[in-house]
Amino acid sequence: MEPNHITNITHAIQLAVAPVFLLTAIATLINVLNARLGRTIDRRRALEKMMFESADNPKRVAVLDSERALQIHRLHVIYWAILSAVSSALLICLVIVGAFIGALLEIEVSRLIAVLFILAVVSMVFALILFLREVYLMIDAHDIYGEALHVKPILSQERHSSSIK
Repeated sequence: MEPNHITNITHAIQLAVAPVFLLTAIATLINVLNARLGRTIDRRRALEKMMFESADNPKRVAVLDSERALQIHRLHVIYWAILSAVSSALLICLVIVGAFIGALLEIEVSRLIAVLFILAVVSMVFALILFLREVYLMIDAHDIYGEALHVKPILSQERHSSSIK
């Protein structure tokens, strides 16, 4: 019985390798999202400072306040993306633990592991969708408010129209 038990553990270790690589990818995404969160918070603070300094210019304050509201929306999107990515990582950890528990106790956990893995991938897909949404909001904010604040847009019409031709 002992050699079979060692075989089961060896197999569990082999099955745990792929989820560990997925954990590395999720950690990288969380790191990127965390950096974007910091930059968004810094931008919101800068906007609030500019609003305070521009108190005598109501039109500029309105533009700045509008961008500040968009930055707050970006913060919420990033928060949900981080939450989703962390949830995915936790589910992957449960997949790994389940594989080892199944091997050690010699019980059938394959359906549970499959369900946990599916939930982890769905959560990761949701995190990536939110990441794309946040990138779109960032570009949109720069193009819309950058023009009002005399900053060159990222997706200028000239560059966009020349890439279509």
